[in-house]
Formats: sequence, C-alpha cells, structure tokens
Amino acid sequence: MIRKFQFEAQIYESLSCLPMAARRKLDAVGIKIGRSQWAQLGRGVRLMICHAPANRADEIAALRLFIEEAVVSATSSRPAELSEDVCRLAACPPSIAPAELCARAKLHGVSLDQSAWSSLDADERYALIKLGCGAKSSHNFDAALNEILGQHER
Repeated sequence: MIRKFQFEAQIYESLSCLPMAARRKLDAVGIKIGRSQWAQLGRGVRLMICHAPANRADEIAALRLFIEEAVVSATSSRPAELSEDVCRLAACPPSIAPAELCARAKLHGVSLDQSAWSSLDADERYALIKLGCGAKSSHNFDAALNEILGQHER
C-alpha cells in the first residue's frame, strides 16, 4: 500500500516526479535515481517502486535488485549509491524532532515541538524532514506542514 499525501496529489496521477513513498524506499535500499532516470522508467516500473514492500531485509534486497536492473535496462546507467548514514538513517526518521526542522517550521508560522513530532507516524516525519531540512525548504514544505500537522490538531 502506498502512502499518499494530498500535497502530492498531482504527482500520483502522472508519476512524473518521485513521490515521498518512492523516495523513502530509495533511501531504504540505498540508491538514488535522478529525475531523468525516473522519467525513463515505464509507468509500471514506477508504480511497482511506489507499491513494493520494503520493510524486511529480504524485501529491501529484492526491491534494490529490481530498481537497479530496471534503471540499467531503461537508461544504460546505474543508479547512484547512497552511503549508509545518508540514506538508511533518513528512511527511519528519528523519534526526537530535529531542531533544524522545528526552526524552519517556525519560520513558516507553524509550531513543531516534540509533542507534535511524537504524534506523527514515520511517513509523516520522513516527508517533513525531506521537505524541510537542508539548505532550503521545498516548495511543498508549507503544504506538507499544513496537511500533516493540521491533521493532528483535530
């Protein structure tokens, strides 16, 4: 089952960009697919990446092999390798709210404290980290904050 966020609604229709579900799985398997590589994959392959399970070690290994072979077949190039600390840790967001993310949320007018962070599931935490941490926040960060944190205020 794929986790779908409303702020990505247009992405799910075309799969022209990598949705959060696919990005998290790529982090879990330790590879990065560039936008041009993703675009060259057939829709069925993109859907499979989004929907494939990646929770157990055997599922992660199988998905990694599938993605590597699909990318090489479609593009004649290999996906980039991610280091252990960069990817697999990102796929499992921390239980402590990242200070950088809390500060960035505050700049966007949203209060993100440890209590709010604790109420989020792993997919929601992953999305906020991916969109709100780093050199600058994503254009979807405001929408993600409103959707994810707004759901938990009810």
